[in-house]
This record gives sequence, structure tokens and C-alpha cells, in this order.
Amino acid sequence: MKGDRVEIVVDAGDTTRTYEVVASRAGRRVETAVRRGVVEVSEVTRSGSVVRTARFMANRVLALVEQPVPRADATE
Repeated sequence: MKGDRVEIVVDAGDTTRTYEVVASRAGRRVETAVRRGVVEVSEVTRSGSVVRTARFMANRVLALVEQPVPRADATE
């Protein structure tokens, strides 16, 4: 959903760097996966097509913060 965001804090040797992947348009979402020592954060469309992907070595990732957009509860 537009506004979903994931912040990734990475060890860059003597300092840390923060990266951010945001669902930039309506109907897109941000997905996170850890595969074979690599953290992948992707912006995905409704149909499942990947728009962009950020990849980081898992042993360098210090924090991965998912910040979903608050959604209205449909049961009320």
C-alpha cells in the first residue's frame, strides 16, 4: 500500500548507513526476504511485478525496520 516503508541500517566499516525503500504509488507494497545470506527488500506491484530491489549482505545488516501504513479495520 502506498506509504509502506522499510528502513535498513547497514554497517559500512567505521560508520553506519541508512537506506529506505518506500511503496511510492497506490497499490504497491514492500516485501522483505532473506535468502542465502542476502537481505532483499523489493517494491512490488499488485500483479507481483518487482519495480525495484535493494540487496544487502545479511552479515552487514544491523537493523531492518518495517513501517506499514495504518490500515482501517474492515470488521468495524
